[in-house]
Amino acid sequence: MDTVAVSVVDVPDVFSPACPSRLVVERLGDKWTLLVLMALRPGVLRFGELRDKIGAVTPKVLTQTLRSLERDGIVTRTVYAEVPPRVEYTLTDLGRSLLEPVDAIRAWCEVNGDRIAAARAASAV
Repeated sequence: MDTVAVSVVDVPDVFSPACPSRLVVERLGDKWTLLVLMALRPGVLRFGELRDKIGAVTPKVLTQTLRSLERDGIVTRTVYAEVPPRVEYTLTDLGRSLLEPVDAIRAWCEVNGDRIAAARAASAV
């Protein structure tokens, strides 16, 4: 009977800095990532539409977030050779697979947002 050794790196462990799952947690924990994912849920958006929908995000930070999501295979960026250039963003299949857990987080936040705000206010006193 042959045995196969399993190294620690082969077993996903989000607490291990070397584990790829750790990178995903860091990406999802970014301040703007979840909002970008939720904004792109209905479909294709241009940069300005995305910025307007999210609100309060600077163009520089939104660009950085979108580039990171594109690099990670979560968002697709399509550039059209027009004057002025038109750029559209949409979720990839991988990005769409995140919508169910993201929706659960959004729903929890909407239900408990007032409780969190009250706890913050109480601790500020």
